[in-house]
Amino acid sequence: QVQLVESGGGSVQAGGSLRLSCAASDRTINTYGMGWFRQPPGKEREFVAAISWSGDGIYGADSVKGRFTISRANANNTVYLQMNNLKPEDTAVYYCAKSRPGSRTWAADGMNYWGKGTLVTVSS
Repeated sequence: QVQLVESGGGSVQAGGSLRLSCAASDRTINTYGMGWFRQPPGKEREFVAAISWSGDGIYGADSVKGRFTISRANANNTVYLQMNNLKPEDTAVYYCAKSRPGSRTWAADGMNYWGKGTLVTVSS
C-alpha cells in the first residue's frame, strides 16, 4: 500500500509563492506518473499538473501554466509543486496522487492512490 503525504500549504498574499511536497512511503512512485489536483471551496476536484515516471513528460492545466512547476526527486520519493504568482482563485485543498498502472490520462479517475491534501489559501 502506497501512502502519500502532502505538506507545504499555508496562507499567502496574491503574488506570493509556495512549494508543496508529496512524500511517498516507498520507492514505488518512482515508476509511476504522479499528479497534483486541487479542490476549491464548493467546487469539483480538478487537475493541476502531472509528471511522467521518467520525469521527462510534464503536463499542466491551462490555469496554472507559466506559474506552477511540477518536479520529482526520486532519491527522496518526493514530488513537488512550485507555485509562483499565486492568485486568489488558486485557493483550494491540494492533493497529490499516483497514476494507475497503464493509465493514459491525468484525469482523477486515472489515479489510484491519494494523499489527504494540504490547504492553500491566497488572499487578495
